[in-house]
Amino acid sequence: MRRLVYYVVGVLLVATIGTDVGASPGQGAGISRTAAVAAPALPAAPAPPAASDNVSTQADPGDITYSVPSGTFQGEVSVGLGTTVSGAQVRYTTDGQPPTATSPSYAGTPLRFTRTTQLRAQAFVGGTATGAPGTALYVARAVNTSHDLPVLLLDAYGRGAPGRDYVDVAAMEFQPTNGSTSIAATPNLVSRAGFHLRGNSSAMFPKTPYRLELRDNTDDDSDLPLLGMPADSDWVLRGPYTDKALIRDAFVYGLGREMGIHAPRFAFAEVYVNTDAQPVAANDYLGVYLIVETIKNSKNRLDLKQLDEEDVTLPKLTGGYIFKFEWMAAEEPTLPCQGADQTCWHYLEVVDPDPLQPAQRDWLRQHIQQFHDLLRTPGFANPTTGYPAWIDIDSFVNQLIVSELSREMDSYLRSAYFHKDRDGKIVAGPLWDFDLSFGVGGFFNNDQVSGWQYQQTRSPSANDWFVRLLQDPAFVNRVRTRWQQLRQGVLSNAQLESRINTLVAPLGNAAQRNFQRWPNLSTRMLGPFVTPTAATWQGQVQFMRDWMFRRTAWLDSSAGWGTSGPTTPPTTTPPATPPVTTPPATGRTCTAAYSVSGQWTGGFQGAVRVTAGTSAISGWRVTWTFGNGQTVSQSWETSITTSGSAVTATNAAHNGALGAGASTNFGFIGTWNGTNSLPAVTCTAS
Repeated sequence: MRRLVYYVVGVLLVATIGTDVGASPGQGAGISRTAAVAAPALPAAPAPPAASDNVSTQADPGDITYSVPSGTFQGEVSVGLGTTVSGAQVRYTTDGQPPTATSPSYAGTPLRFTRTTQLRAQAFVGGTATGAPGTALYVARAVNTSHDLPVLLLDAYGRGAPGRDYVDVAAMEFQPTNGSTSIAATPNLVSRAGFHLRGNSSAMFPKTPYRLELRDNTDDDSDLPLLGMPADSDWVLRGPYTDKALIRDAFVYGLGREMGIHAPRFAFAEVYVNTDAQPVAANDYLGVYLIVETIKNSKNRLDLKQLDEEDVTLPKLTGGYIFKFEWMAAEEPTLPCQGADQTCWHYLEVVDPDPLQPAQRDWLRQHIQQFHDLLRTPGFANPTTGYPAWIDIDSFVNQLIVSELSREMDSYLRSAYFHKDRDGKIVAGPLWDFDLSFGVGGFFNNDQVSGWQYQQTRSPSANDWFVRLLQDPAFVNRVRTRWQQLRQGVLSNAQLESRINTLVAPLGNAAQRNFQRWPNLSTRMLGPFVTPTAATWQGQVQFMRDWMFRRTAWLDSSAGWGTSGPTTPPTTTPPATPPVTTPPATGRTCTAAYSVSGQWTGGFQGAVRVTAGTSAISGWRVTWTFGNGQTVSQSWETSITTSGSAVTATNAAHNGALGAGASTNFGFIGTWNGTNSLPAVTCTAS
């Protein structure tokens, strides 16, 4: 993979000839410029670092020289080609395909373009491609509107509006200089790219959301610092439409990052998307967008252990994974739940790794199944063997608070992300998709400031994990304590107010242009969603502000998480616990809990937790009998002997002595065929 970071060297065969090209006076061909920072400096989400000084205005020149650097032009542009490869002949294409030995040869006469063109070139010596191929992008324009926000321009070479499949596109970023820019300026960043339609309900609106993938000359991912954010190839263009304040996603992402939740970085930009064969025109302006990092496992995003295709054995199988609930919208690969509809999860999609190997899918499904089943046992809240052993509780608490504060319509059910790193617990997050929040949406009473969002019902439910956690008084008390702590800091009215003011400060002029393009401020119903009807953008921001402060007041009350609030919501009777046997409480005793911590085709990982009774013990022995032909092949933290299907596990030298109520763990690798039911276990203490 080669990043688009180059300086053009060598001698040009011809110079620029008469054309209006988007370049600053004195700008040399392909000379690098610095990409400015786009995002406002927020208390919770500091502006991303400035881009490298070597981001080129040339798309990817390789060993080709272009008399005119990549950019926009009006009317016509003439381009000469050269190469730094001695004695080479330059061949080129304008249809997006890489040049071959039969492509047209550059004969020295400048190439003239009147429409958007991707000019790809390659040096050939003796008929053989030599050196790195190059690309320059020239976008025809018929508009020069001034903007005070950064501008992102996408031109699809006349191929039409994209569907769900990627379409080639030229991508250019323009940063304001002295408070102003336009698509007639020299771009700060240029890249070959692909884009496609994205989103579920948001895709129905005319202000279309897109997925953008930056590419190099070989169509591999090209990591670039788009709008000053850390370099990557994958981005999302979210076009606020139902969110007429324009800031709901940005507000929540910044808030979440300061609270310690994983959330994407973002930058505001005004966007042009040209899908026809004509020059970029005024009607290609799509308004204010939030350019957002995608959720992926990479160095600058969600940095987990990477699972490669060959990682199909333990311990690598334990992570890292990213998965999410997408009610009625999950795409393959999905993880099925074993059990009845009313007690199962639904619509669980694996985001990473991609591709997902069968062994990885089996292990993750089994791991989630065990956690899911545990929540249905009487001992689900046991601080040692219950849910605290499976999840990062703080992340679940923070996620719950953000979901209830915002009352996002799809909270817990759609765009509900979780991740698990290798040898780690399940973590809630990253945050995603909060446009239907703070009074927007109207389904399931999410526009009301009173009541609980987690109590919404949809059939079949995606999952009931938070409902079950909130039946544990200890979890509710952690939520209440965290809420009251946050209300003294990042969630105080003063800091919430400051966050809104910081976000809206640079958007005033751009918001006016946005609603000239999309005059929906006073429209109550946008698609199926109820939206506020304030006649101005400022009024829409005020609606969000007022709704939020009324919501925090309710959460502060005794009905919510105030000091005199309820200890726990009503509980329900869960199903029976998995097999665990306890010897009679006479003398020294112990208990053992058996679980399958990972399973794949033909194999599994077993885990047993041994807990001393009311008196200290000096040793323990755990026995069970397999009922489905399982065998044990290796073990740790114990000594295991077998006799047919009977298994005896005794303590190691260092973990036999346990104080009253203390616990230890041991594990093993086993084989299975057909079924792998949990055996009853017996613990004997000495």
